[in-house]
Amino acid sequence: MCPPSLDGMTSWLFPAIAAKTWVVRSEVDSIQPTTVPAMCVANQRGISKGDWMPLDMSMPSRRFKGVTGMPLEFAVLRPWMVTLVRRLGLSVFVAMVFIAAWDRPVVAQQASTAAATAGGKSRVVATVNADPITEKVLADETMRRYGSDIVDAMVNRYLILQACQQRGIEITKQEVSDEIARQAAKFRLDMGGLLQLLQEERNVSAAEYSNDVVWPMLALRRLVADKIEVTEEEFNKQYLARYGEAVKCRMIVTKDRQKAEQVLAQAKSDPAKFAELAKSFSEDEISASVGGLIPPIRRYTGQPDFETAVFDLQDGGVTDILQVGDEWMILQAVRRIPAATPAPQAIPAIREQIADEIRDEKIRVAAAGLFEQLQSEANVKKVFGDPAAEKQHPGVAALVNNQPLTIAQVAEEAVRRHGEEVLQGEINRRLLTQALRSNGVTVAAADLTAETERAAIAFGFTKPDGSADIQSWLQSVVSDGDTTEDIYVRDAVWPSVALRKLVESEVQLTDEELKRGFDSAYGPKVEVLAIVLGDQRTAQKVWQMARDNPTPQFFGELAQQYSIEPSSASNAGLVPPIRKHGGQPAIEKEAFSLKPGQLSGIVATGDKYIIMRCQGFTKPVVSDFDAVREELVRDLSEKKLAQAMASKFDELKENASIENFFAVAKKAAATTRR
Repeated sequence: MCPPSLDGMTSWLFPAIAAKTWVVRSEVDSIQPTTVPAMCVANQRGISKGDWMPLDMSMPSRRFKGVTGMPLEFAVLRPWMVTLVRRLGLSVFVAMVFIAAWDRPVVAQQASTAAATAGGKSRVVATVNADPITEKVLADETMRRYGSDIVDAMVNRYLILQACQQRGIEITKQEVSDEIARQAAKFRLDMGGLLQLLQEERNVSAAEYSNDVVWPMLALRRLVADKIEVTEEEFNKQYLARYGEAVKCRMIVTKDRQKAEQVLAQAKSDPAKFAELAKSFSEDEISASVGGLIPPIRRYTGQPDFETAVFDLQDGGVTDILQVGDEWMILQAVRRIPAATPAPQAIPAIREQIADEIRDEKIRVAAAGLFEQLQSEANVKKVFGDPAAEKQHPGVAALVNNQPLTIAQVAEEAVRRHGEEVLQGEINRRLLTQALRSNGVTVAAADLTAETERAAIAFGFTKPDGSADIQSWLQSVVSDGDTTEDIYVRDAVWPSVALRKLVESEVQLTDEELKRGFDSAYGPKVEVLAIVLGDQRTAQKVWQMARDNPTPQFFGELAQQYSIEPSSASNAGLVPPIRKHGGQPAIEKEAFSLKPGQLSGIVATGDKYIIMRCQGFTKPVVSDFDAVREELVRDLSEKKLAQAMASKFDELKENASIENFFAVAKKAAATTRR
């Protein structure tokens, strides 16, 4: 079970503070031992490091929100929002999405929190088994998670609007419409098609997209227009970064400088053994499993030292030791990949796309400077989150040039933006609270402390005596500024403890599970070359060609030409070894039936088709079961506990009577707007 980190546990139960969704295997045919960091940190897909899951399609996908096996349906940052965050930076984006109208009426008045904050009778927004969740509870919980960010955003919104007014900048409806049409054309859609797609797939109305995304983007462009021109030199560099010459490389990584020097000496003396050295010594398990192969390196991709070192090499040449943070890296040039030559008719679209990306990055930098300037020139006092200031200015979130921004205004905006996902989290909390009560189970402070200690140890935050360093762990949790200790405990630690206590007495390991776990973790693996195809006709054609020319070199060429899976395509078919009971039964059965040099049949899994060529088998890592029994029991128990927790939560949801009036009202309002 993953420890309750904010990248994990919180997202399944309390989607309001999650920043991503995880897609992992929905069912596994065994319980596999995997250390906690491998499952939850190094690989955020719920599979062991080194496992090969072609396009996550070897079995039906399911959304998980953290605790390895805790399903909920949600999406937090909508994909188009994620793109804007990446391009503009979080602080700029947060301000941008609230710019649209300082005094604009909130669309879904059913979600208004004014009554809740004004002292009137709080309306019910949802019931869980007849237990009501009120509007005030929703407002309070939304403010707990988003209040500070939204205050900052609304202040910035006011400052930007003021800057536009002072400079005589006006963004017309026609300009907004033209920009939407331009964005739609990038996806080969008309404007109506794009807006319909946003509404149906992302629950973003045309008004929200126009007012909260497109308008502020245009406003920012105009405000910093003199700083965002794209030069020909900038375009040429980005073009080369995408389509220019590249070098296919192998890599060895270690955190030990002395070890790196020893490996470098061996690599320099016999470059032909670089792949074997990578398998034996590289601490990056994914690339090590394929002889150190990594995706090609191009120029102007943000790593000038690496690029210079690699492009100075001849094929087979080895770099000196390169430092990356606290790690030491050695690269070998495998071969040069010629520059790509896009079709002439594609050049205009490519130029526009690259120019847009450069311009967006310049907007991000320029807008950050603009915000600093506007804030330094304005008289802004943030009240929210400052106990002394809150006492002095009750009901006020901030003062902007002596004008109050009220708590009620911020709460209303917070609920409008995030109420739906926060409410889902509160519904889930009620389900767990009710289950604890009905089973006579309580969660005590000592339980929360123990769980926090377990998480700290699992993530390597320990004192010299091996005990948990809780203080350092909590500092790490809150270091990004996106959460607090209070939210971490409420939204990560508490639900983990609650579910664990509901199911832990039911979890027992069988001898068969231990045996399968041992085979999976320590038994032999099949080394294969693989090609992943998207349709059966192509798969049959490629399989025939592979059979007619049964050499590994030709199979690798077919993988580079036809495979739709990036890892196998870029590595000439090389993928991490396949283990038993890894959650891919059809692939495993076929792979373990092969002999070295033998070609598999076409394995259909999901909507993909896989062809493999057996390269051989690895030797078992451990042969003595008793030597690792204790570790197996610990790891498998945690995994089985996580699965039991997932099942229990599914059961609670399926058997509950839930009425979400807020979501119904919001959907009705969206229908009315259309």
